Amino acid sequence: MTDLEHQVFTQVRAIISNEEQVIGRRGILIPLKKAIIADGDIRNVIDIVSSDPALAAHMLWRSNSAMNADANRSKNRSLKDALVRLGQVNIYRYAFTFYLKERLDELPQPYKKLVQGYWALTENIASNAVDSLHQMLGVDINPDEVQTLALFSVFGEIIALTAFAYLNAESEESFPLSIIKSLIDNQKQTLTIEAFDSLGLDEELQEEFMIAHNLRQTSNPNSPGLVLRRVLSMRNQLLNPL
Repeated sequence: MTDLEHQVFTQVRAIISNEEQVIGRRGILIPLKKAIIADGDIRNVIDIVSSDPALAAHMLWRSNSAMNADANRSKNRSLKDALVRLGQVNIYRYAFTFYLKERLDELPQPYKKLVQGYWALTENIASNAVDSLHQMLGVDINPDEVQTLALFSVFGEIIALTAFAYLNAESEESFPLSIIKSLIDNQKQTLTIEAFDSLGLDEELQEEFMIAHNLRQTSNPNSPGLVLRRVLSMRNQLLNPL
């Protein structure tokens, strides 16, 4: 690593550790996390999600997209039905990715275009993973757990590029894109793990992410990570290739 790359690497990691700067809209996520941690009445969670109509619509869409290929289930027609079925952990994961995407849309060019490419890849991986799950027999895996996990498939790349955009916006000198490309290529695993640690995501998501990227093994045949690993392997996206 060159001196300049090391400088940028250090500064990018510092930005990644700032949850509010990376995610932005905390008005919903903070009380939502508190309500989930308290493990209280689901009505409190419903009220929080309902306070943002865009998030509520997104939740309903996500829930139905995960169930789409399951002929044995009817679509959720109300937010309450969707949230009750999702479970509180998946609710938070969906909300987190919703506000992350909102934040990404605010980035200046050329970072917005680049990160949107990563996001399109993420959505495609999520769709493939859910489709793959519905084709499997003899497993008992929640499709929303597969979908929420898959939405973090290239999480490290997205967060690193976002942090680099903020760094260049705040710095007196402009660092070339080739530096962050080199860091993503060579420090992807470190950046990804630090992003998970800094941004307060649940331990189960982190565990299944490690399984999905072949960084950890499991004997659980109902692991969402194993479903995602197959898709990531076919796309050459594994942090630790098979």
